[in-house]
Parts: sequence; C-alpha cells; structure tokens
Amino acid sequence: MSVARVLVVDDDPDLLALIEIQLKHHKHIVATASSGPDALKLVVETGAPDVAVLDVAMPAMNGFELFHAFRELPIVAFPIVFLSARVTPRDVEAGRALDAIYLTKPYVMKALLEAIDKSLESTSPSGEAWPTSA
Repeated sequence: MSVARVLVVDDDPDLLALIEIQLKHHKHIVATASSGPDALKLVVETGAPDVAVLDVAMPAMNGFELFHAFRELPIVAFPIVFLSARVTPRDVEAGRALDAIYLTKPYVMKALLEAIDKSLESTSPSGEAWPTSA
C-alpha cells in the first residue's frame, strides 16, 4: 500500500470524519471538504491530491460536476474514486465512463483502500506535505 495524499469530499459530516480517521489509520495524508466548492478552493490553494474520494449526491455541486471542475483546473489530473449511495446502473456507468472507480455505500474499508491503491498504480504519490483539514 502506498501512502498518498487523499482528498475526501462528502456532505455527511459523520461519514467524512469516519473515512478521514480510517484513512489516517492506514497512514494516508488526508484533507477533507464538505462540498464541491470547498474542495475546489482547497485544491486551488494547496495543490492537487494524489487521489480524491468524492460523494456523488451533494448539494450545490454533485460529484460528477466536481470531477469536471477539477479537470478544468490548470493542474495535473489526479485519479478519482466515487463513493456514493447512488447505486443505479446509470450512476455507476456515469462514474466509470469518466475513467473513475465507483464504489457504493455502505462501503467496506478494504474495498476503499484497494480502490485508492488501484487508482495510484498509474501515478506516483508525491509524499509531500499537504493540509490535513479544510
């Protein structure tokens, strides 16, 4: 398992805190945001993560919209893992069509860790410092 800078974006504060704790337990460097606009601001101000874990159903900006907003930034594209309660084939296919990994809630931590590792196979984690809260 590679240590990575992971951005987690979810509008559920309890789930956001749980994922942050679990990823830190596995030695990842974690930054969190509770909305798409907050996540965009964080990435603009601090740089790209090695991988981002995004909820799909969020107010103001959903995970798919956030994905596209990230791709419009003048930064190196980073892998995305969608983690969502939206389980319809249409949603899953939409996420996978973006060349992202799509996991459903409730999630299994092992599956999330494996998805992060798989997404990092084509990139090299930077190992650089990064903010740990947003």
